[in-house]
Formats: sequence, C-alpha cells, structure tokens
Amino acid sequence: MLYTCARIPGVQIIKQTTVLRAPLLLATLVFILSACSGDDEAQAAAEIASESGLAAHQQLAKDLLRELIQIDTTQAGSTTIAAEAMAARLLAAGFPANDVQVLGPTENRGNLVARLRGRDNGRKPLLLLAHIDVVYADRADWTMDPFTFLEQDGFFYGRGATDDKDEAAIYVANLIRMQREGFQPDRDIIVALTADEEDGVQNGVKWLIANHPELIDAEYVFNEGGGGSLRDGMRISNNVQASEKVFQSFTLEVTNPGGHSSLPVKDNAIYRLADALIRIRAHDFPVVLNEVTTAFFERTAGIEDGELAAAMRGVLQYPPDPSAIAFLSGVPYFNARLRTTCVATRLFGGHAENALPQRAQATINCRMLQTDSPAVVLQTLETVINDEQVSVTPIEPAVPSPPSPLTPEVLGAIEAVTEDMWPGVPVIPTMSTGATDGLYLRNAGIPVYGVSGLFGEISDNRAHGQDERILVKSFFEGQEFLYRLTTRLSREDVD
Repeated sequence: MLYTCARIPGVQIIKQTTVLRAPLLLATLVFILSACSGDDEAQAAAEIASESGLAAHQQLAKDLLRELIQIDTTQAGSTTIAAEAMAARLLAAGFPANDVQVLGPTENRGNLVARLRGRDNGRKPLLLLAHIDVVYADRADWTMDPFTFLEQDGFFYGRGATDDKDEAAIYVANLIRMQREGFQPDRDIIVALTADEEDGVQNGVKWLIANHPELIDAEYVFNEGGGGSLRDGMRISNNVQASEKVFQSFTLEVTNPGGHSSLPVKDNAIYRLADALIRIRAHDFPVVLNEVTTAFFERTAGIEDGELAAAMRGVLQYPPDPSAIAFLSGVPYFNARLRTTCVATRLFGGHAENALPQRAQATINCRMLQTDSPAVVLQTLETVINDEQVSVTPIEPAVPSPPSPLTPEVLGAIEAVTEDMWPGVPVIPTMSTGATDGLYLRNAGIPVYGVSGLFGEISDNRAHGQDERILVKSFFEGQEFLYRLTTRLSREDVD
C-alpha cells in the first residue's frame, strides 16, 4: 500500500493509490491525518524535543519506538499495521510515494521497504534491515503491559525494545534526519522492516528476495546480531556479527511392542532412548575456527586477563592447546563458538502409567558450524548413538549461510566510528550462536553485518524474556552510531 500527502491552504488531502484493507482503514486514516502535516509537524516535533531536552531526531526515534512497541506484531497481531505506521512517517517527511512501499504475501504480514535516493554513480545501495515481528509475551509473566511503552529508571520497556524494534525505530528516524538535513548519499540507502524473523512461515526477507529482489539488492547489509557489551556499566567491546551457526533439529525415536508394566523387560523404549541421550551429552564435536571466530578470540583475549585470556591465546595455537580447549569448553558462551553443539530440548515417552512404553521420542537441537554439513552431523549422531533401534530424522531442512568477509571498508568504518564515540573500545567480530534472517541475504550473495552500537549489560539480556528493556542512554548512542556509520559509508570523501 502506498500513500502520498498533498497540502492546500487549510486542508489536508490524502491520496490513496491502492485500496485500504477494511480492518485497517480507520486506524490508518487517523494516523496519516495526524502525521501528514509537513512543516507544522516538524515544528511541533522540534518544540516537543526542546522541552524534553532531546534533539529532534532523538525525540523522533523515541516516538517511533513507542509507536512500534504499542503495535502487537506477534503472530496473533499484524506487522502490516506497524509497517504502514512507519511508511506514513516517511511520507509525511517528504519521501516520494514510489520510494515507500508496504508489501507482503498476506494481509497481516506486511513489510516496509523505503529508499533514500543517492547520486547515480554506480555504487550499490546500503541496506539497513530490522524485523518488526516479536515473540509472544504473556501479560501475566511481566510486571507491566508488554505492549505499552514505558520509560522507567533509565530504561525503555516493552516487547521488542531490544529485539528488534529499537533498530527499526532508529533506522526510520535516521532516514528522516538525513532527508531533513539535505544529506545526499553517494549510494541509495534502503531501510527494510520485515516480518516473521521470530516465527511464522511468511519470512519477509525470504519473500522479498523471491518476489522483489530489486527492492533490497545491496552491496552489503547492516542487521541485528551485534551490539556493544557492558560489564558493570563499563563498555567492554563493540561486537560485529559476521557469521552465524546453522540451525538444525532432529527427532530421535525408539519404538517397542510394549506390554504390561507388571512384567518389565530390559528392552524398554524409554531406557534405550535415555542411553542414546547420555551418549550425545558426552560427545564433543571437534574444535574448528574460521576467520570470524579467530578474530573473535584474538581480540577478546586483549580485553580479558588471567586464565581466560591465556586459554583464548592457547586455542589459537596450531595445534590448539588441549588445556585451553578444556577451559573454554567449560564456559557455554565460548564453547558454542568453538564447535558444533547438539542438545536435547524436548522429551516424550509412553502412553500409560501401567504399560511398558511403545514409543519414546526426543528432540535434539543442533547449532552447526558452516564447515559441518547437516549430513555429516546426522551421521555423527548416528555413530555416537550406535544403536540401530534409535532412528534419527531431520525435522526441517537446514539453511546454511556463508560468513561475511571482514573487509577493510566495512570493518574499518565501524572501528573508526567506534573510536570517535568511545575511544579505546575494541571492535570484535563475532559468530552468532543463534540465527537471524540475514542468512537469506548471505545466501543471495549479499554480505550481512550485525552492528548497532547499542550497548547492554552482558548479564541482563532480556530479549524474548520478561520485562524486555533497553538503556535509554544506549538507545540514543546507538542511534548516533548508526547515523555516523551509515553516512560515513555513503560519502565519497571518506576513506
């Protein structure tokens, strides 16, 4: 859906270029009427910002974060409403209708793609990607309403505050800031706010690549997955996600004739499955480092000390020091970056308390290094279990993705902006142990870098959890970091 706003003296005219969906008609019209006020709206925003002590672009980012948090974009809600709200903001700021599009495969899983036009000098665009869907949040599990924006004790609270509506709000606010400042980049800057990264079958990035690749074709992409680390309020590192592990789950199953529980036998489906799980627990996949994880341990060793720093240096030796591997393997955060991991996450068995089990099942979730193919991991599990009566079956096809190269152009710019804002804070490339929808872009040949400049306490990651929140200070610092980084990489006069 596209909108344009036109003004004549004393009247606001809304030009609707496609038919509005009936359930969204009233809310959308009300919002656009309030948003499409051109210079008056900008002046009002400036006055509000002045009263709050924030710059106009900071106040705008905060307002957008509030607006996004208060729209339910879970599977029960609608990303389309959120995408249309951000589209209306961009149109009100003067972006041409042809450069602001809301589109998607279904009525409630819409995506926003907006473009700030640059000089036509042949450089491919920079794509700023954020997902606007969020995981389910139960009001009973929170100390506040998860879909009501709250500022309290130096934090912004609400579902999506850190995953990933913070970056969505920042990208839109920064694009409007660039437009108002008259910044003309030497490449197009694209913002894509997408659906179903967390859950669901209508993944926005995947759908856009398949149906509208020209809208998001770029030289490289900035996405979630990185960010700054705080330890007791001190900045430790600014992390850049340049690769991610491959998600793959397997079902383990044992079947058995069963029988009456009063006549037990040793060949019990639950026991046999339990034996298989114990063997998986005891198995460690081999240590394999790549360009990204090598850089991670090299740079992290420089900000740690004692036995931990020594272990990081030891694992970089060739061959790696066995004692270093043993030490790092005991820390889940580092162990997950050394190797493929597989862990039991679900368990089912039996059908009655007075019957021998006829069936027992377990789910094994693996996070695989790019060098470990799903077929090799499956074969490894079968070898480790060593029991023909335990079947191992992939649940869904895995989607591997290649690491993004640590090119000097991108990494150097991140390091330069980081040094300008936070002198002495190192930039550390990382491999995510989880997954993002950046994998679809990497597989399409577009490098993706998880970078935000948004700092948070290492011990207080509430994404997907109770009372999700982001530091107010970190939110605005991240906004400035991303503004500087984006403009730096979109000017010909910057090395």
